[in-house]
Amino acid sequence: MSAGLTVTIMQGGNSSEREVSLASGAAVAKALRECGCRVHQVDPCYDEWSIPEGTDCVFLALHGTYGEDGIVQARLRELGLAYTGSDPESSSMAFDKVLSKKRFIECGVPTLPFSVIESVDAPIPPDMGLPLVIKPARQGSSVGVHLVDSEYEWREALADTLRYDSVALIEPKIVGREMTVAVMDGRALPVVEIRPKTGSYDYTNKYTKGATDYLCPAPIDDDMTERLQSIGLKANNVLGCRDYSRVDLMLGNDGQAWVLEVNTLPGMTETSLLPKAAAAAGMDYCGLCMKMVELAVSRNRVRSGVAG
Repeated sequence: MSAGLTVTIMQGGNSSEREVSLASGAAVAKALRECGCRVHQVDPCYDEWSIPEGTDCVFLALHGTYGEDGIVQARLRELGLAYTGSDPESSSMAFDKVLSKKRFIECGVPTLPFSVIESVDAPIPPDMGLPLVIKPARQGSSVGVHLVDSEYEWREALADTLRYDSVALIEPKIVGREMTVAVMDGRALPVVEIRPKTGSYDYTNKYTKGATDYLCPAPIDDDMTERLQSIGLKANNVLGCRDYSRVDLMLGNDGQAWVLEVNTLPGMTETSLLPKAAAAAGMDYCGLCMKMVELAVSRNRVRSGVAG
């Protein structure tokens, strides 16, 4: 199927993750050309974007708002185009941490207790002790995330978080290890452990070369590996995600695992976490990109030209 396909990559956009998206798009474009695809690249900076005629599949390399929130997916579905990743409804739910956490609780996926705040003047929730984490309900790449260890830090952290979204999500801070489970075509890939060399896994440590070590497969026993993979796969499934996703978790020092969020359009540079996990499972980067395209094209053909 791969030979001769025309793929349009959507990358960039206007979100806070624009630069990351451009890097993902460039890497995917290079890989798909090596696989024999004809490749176009579209940067949807404005609402007037269009997809070149003859496109067999749209590869979504967008991150953050207007990319992972379901809006682009809805428009592509209206256009009848095949596109990679989850449908509009699942994308929207996964991108909204409040909605996804409510879904996790309904379905028995382990997730941290939380509070929701919409005012910069709000006090620390009385049922939420320190230390805690504040994050925007609808952002990615650790944008606007703060660790609060004292009441003195609360006000400034909350104000900054609410710069990025009208809703702030508050969770207890868990001491432990950061893990991620990538899901590909209904299968959980090897677990990746994330170890920042200093501090937390914030935006700086995430995108500064050499600031964080990534261990894949994670140095955990088989039982814990299977447990994390099972939790990750369930989190992916209860949100209705399809084709691929990346589930971020915290593994507490007490051995309890907690799902933080599900990323429906995870980073796609060759050193990003999903490609690392795929490589550990025996799938090279070009093969991974092509598999994503083939899943989307096959789905569209099965539905007799009606995109999902």
